[in-house]
Amino acid sequence: MIWSKNETMSREEIEEIQLSRLKETVSYIYERVPAYKKKMDEVGVRPEHIQTLKDLQKLPFNTKEDFRQNYPTGLFAVPKKELVRVHASSGTTGKPTIVGYTRRDLDIWTNNVSRVACMGGATGDDIAQIAFGYGMFTGALGLHAGLENIGATVLPSSSGHTQKQIMYMRDMGTTLLVATPSYALYLGETARNMGLDPQKDLQVKTGLFGGEGMTEPMRAEMHRIWGDSFNCTQNYGLSELCGPGVSGECLELQGMHVNEDFFIPEIINPKTGEVLPPGEKGELVITRLSTQALPLLRYRTKDISALHYEPCKCGRTTCRMENISGRSDDMLIIRGVNVFPTQIEEVLLAINEIGPHYEITVERVNRLDVMTITVELIDDRLLDSYSSLDALRKKIQVKLKSMLGLDAIIKLVAPMSLTRFEGKARRVNDLRKDGL
Repeated sequence: MIWSKNETMSREEIEEIQLSRLKETVSYIYERVPAYKKKMDEVGVRPEHIQTLKDLQKLPFNTKEDFRQNYPTGLFAVPKKELVRVHASSGTTGKPTIVGYTRRDLDIWTNNVSRVACMGGATGDDIAQIAFGYGMFTGALGLHAGLENIGATVLPSSSGHTQKQIMYMRDMGTTLLVATPSYALYLGETARNMGLDPQKDLQVKTGLFGGEGMTEPMRAEMHRIWGDSFNCTQNYGLSELCGPGVSGECLELQGMHVNEDFFIPEIINPKTGEVLPPGEKGELVITRLSTQALPLLRYRTKDISALHYEPCKCGRTTCRMENISGRSDDMLIIRGVNVFPTQIEEVLLAINEIGPHYEITVERVNRLDVMTITVELIDDRLLDSYSSLDALRKKIQVKLKSMLGLDAIIKLVAPMSLTRFEGKARRVNDLRKDGL
């Protein structure tokens, strides 16, 4: 189902709307946000200089650091009395990024999330269980409003209490699950450990996943646990950009459609800031349009992606961003080699003897970087056979070296022994600051 006719406009129509809203947004910010006006003045750009979409490149970037320097509400374009909602990022370092919404902002957000939900297969007949944590995090309330808007019945179960989550699924006939991919896998594992077959004993047919990236091997693992007919898509958003609703996968699974009438995406070289052509990978930059409380120009997301503009088989004509393959700022540099955790995950999830949960620890030992990857076995009987364990360990090491170009220590542990996360999984422990 396509929620809005704006998802099927011609490229010319999309760009006409974008340019009109971009001009309005630049003037609005220049008049109302002193911190960004100062940035524009420093590079000699005024609102009247923005006459084409290409002129967007004249504008300075925004980053998370701008939010921290202007904490809590220095980037807002309206007084607090006009806000009807405030959220904050779920970041674990530094000050959170505070974001706010007027009534009109909430209406736009809700409709953008409705689009994304429909892209992923949601309908008004669904019973949707939201296993995101409710609170300052934008994910839960964003998906809640968008799903209610299309007519779905929402169970705001929040995160945690996993066995009770499964009880609700059984008793209420949940058909759609909203969660992080890692928690969805944990829910499926727990159901199986309770003696349930998710495909036969539960009615969950659709998963709308966000909060963290989902690789193709992880999607395959989702099908193994939840069943071949389980339809799982991911969607994308950041609290700074409103939350979920920026983009989402349709059932063709050819990337995430961007709601281009409200967001202008760019891909840049993260080192130089140069805008890259369609199809090339780089850092995703988003401009947020038609926003009252927190308009945002050229926000550097740090996420690595690429853009494709060919129309999709689903009927949508909006551009598609590739699934996030890493971040320009969480890339690990190990003995001079650039490593993204998603590369490691891709290798691990292709090995049948181990499960989807893992931890990466990087330490400095005798002035050298050492990476240890801890993974769970599927069958703990392997622990009784040293030769089988050693063979599996070497197999993993060889595959990882082929992918990364460096060696890693592999530690195999019993099933269900690694920490499970009810929110965004934290898989990397970089301890190099603690050693020489």
